[in-house]
Amino acid sequence: MSGGNARRWAFYSLPVIQAETRRSGRENRDARPHGGYGAAAVSKAVLLLTALLFASCATPAPSPVPVTRGLGEPEVSVPTKPADAGVTPPAPGGLEDPLTSGLPGPQDLKRLDFRNGEPRLPIKLMEGREAVTFSPRARMRLRFGGPGDKVLDAPAGSRWTVRVTQGEPAQWSARLQLGEFRFADKAGLAEALETWRARGLAVRTHTLGSVYGIAGKVIDNRRYLLLVEEALTPEAAAEQQAELLRRYGLRTTLFEEVRKPSRAILELKDENDAVVGLAQDRLDAETPDGSGFDVRQVEYGVGYDFHAFEDRSFRGALQFAVDRSGKLAVVNVVGLEDLLKGLVPSEIFARAHPEALKAQAVTARGEVLAKVGIKHLADPYLLCSEQHCAVYRGRTGEAASTTAAVEATRGQALFSQDGRLVDSVYSAVCGGHTEDNDVVWGGPPDPSLRGRPDLLEPAPDVPGPSHLKAWLATSDVPAACKLSSFAQPTKFRWEKRFTQGQVDALTEKLGVGAIQGLALSERGVSGRARLLTVSGTKGATQVRGELNIRRLFGMLNSSMATVEAERDAEGRLTGWLFRGGGWGHGVGMCQTGAIGRAEAGQRYPDILRFYFNGAEVAPIY
Repeated sequence: MSGGNARRWAFYSLPVIQAETRRSGRENRDARPHGGYGAAAVSKAVLLLTALLFASCATPAPSPVPVTRGLGEPEVSVPTKPADAGVTPPAPGGLEDPLTSGLPGPQDLKRLDFRNGEPRLPIKLMEGREAVTFSPRARMRLRFGGPGDKVLDAPAGSRWTVRVTQGEPAQWSARLQLGEFRFADKAGLAEALETWRARGLAVRTHTLGSVYGIAGKVIDNRRYLLLVEEALTPEAAAEQQAELLRRYGLRTTLFEEVRKPSRAILELKDENDAVVGLAQDRLDAETPDGSGFDVRQVEYGVGYDFHAFEDRSFRGALQFAVDRSGKLAVVNVVGLEDLLKGLVPSEIFARAHPEALKAQAVTARGEVLAKVGIKHLADPYLLCSEQHCAVYRGRTGEAASTTAAVEATRGQALFSQDGRLVDSVYSAVCGGHTEDNDVVWGGPPDPSLRGRPDLLEPAPDVPGPSHLKAWLATSDVPAACKLSSFAQPTKFRWEKRFTQGQVDALTEKLGVGAIQGLALSERGVSGRARLLTVSGTKGATQVRGELNIRRLFGMLNSSMATVEAERDAEGRLTGWLFRGGGWGHGVGMCQTGAIGRAEAGQRYPDILRFYFNGAEVAPIY
């Protein structure tokens, strides 16, 4: 250590991982004991140990870990073993079939951790970083892993930096995903298999999701994927996607597979910028009393106009791992209840009615559990802290009112009438009518996620969304999200204009030339569209998916909208006018509507029973 250091810390073993081998599915690392080092000695040791680390690494490449992803669609991860194994021929281009290799993958490094019946989950705080600085709020123990249990102890308030070096990104291949089916829908799966095989396409099934238990409750979120048999390079997969679209009008997603995992050396530096340890791929830090950590410059809002950085504080432990790009990922391992304390106030107004806050706490708890085994299994975390999974700011975002709601509903989640955990999703404003899950995201219909009118009183004279123009033009809809004290008229009903130049610029990548026609179709029960037909001077194309349509136009409030051309006095096209209702996808619970229902006297179990088609609140721990 550098001389004159006012703080004290101690090493219990050499905090440098020199080698990593994998035997019988377990990691074995070698280390050498040492005493204290001066800064100069540490610098020399770093160079030597880095060379030793790479010279001695003998880790076989883990099995590829599949991930599905479509344009603008949620990322999905799956286990490594196929549901329909059979004999698989070699894939084109000499690619080894990843789904039959049976080797351990990155998901083997992370598991749900249960303590006192409550699960602890690894949540991504940020990734793609070169370095990150953090401080423990109490005495810290930082583990470098291995049988020697190499540990660094440091006092509260000490400042540390983890830096990634010599990073290597993961290598990928892809299959085409043709469909997704509920685990109980074996008949639908069999019919789709027969259809595609009759067309001469080799296909296979794969199981997505998992089954796990919490204090005697079984959580089962499995479903089937229908995949093209061939494992292709990303370029070849894109060509096959275009061919299936041309021949069958089918827009497919890419089912990506890791063929070689990312790796890097992680440097740990003290507050004097001296390197005090190296590790291969991962470091773990915890405060034994659970006080947690302060993390500098946490990146958030990636891909949105509010993208920024903020110093934040988190309960639980930290993991520093290598992400898929070979950069640094910062992961918070936190108990589910503490996770919700930092998540719920980011999802709903903390000043809202207590019964609405309780409803939000229950839905957030269930949504988190429903996503385990579905997302990010190729990453060093289970969920992210952004809109893709659930917005989470840690202790920094906590509020007394929402913390009280989390504690009042501790361990409670929603279960459907057939006993399944409900994927209890929510959106800000439904616009007076919720939507079916399959209209918004595709995939199988969920009986708990059926769209319905969100009215606080009967309204026989009010036109419904099947007459969309009249529905959007009606001002006296007695909708819960309109009558709530938190209602915002510009979110319940809205207009957005684009000039012709703006539309041409937004759609330029579609390659259809100057836009002459826009048409929304394939609407769900709420009037939300899932297909946009775009016509131009060079041809026409279609944009499929509620989220894709909204993103094309700079994130429209919702796809519950009509679109009209605007022309000047000479009939020349000057722009386009969208008239719409609602804010968000509209599936599951309407958050502003839940506040309106709570203000009308409904308790949180009744609110949830309404939005989730009879689902009941039940404790799981």
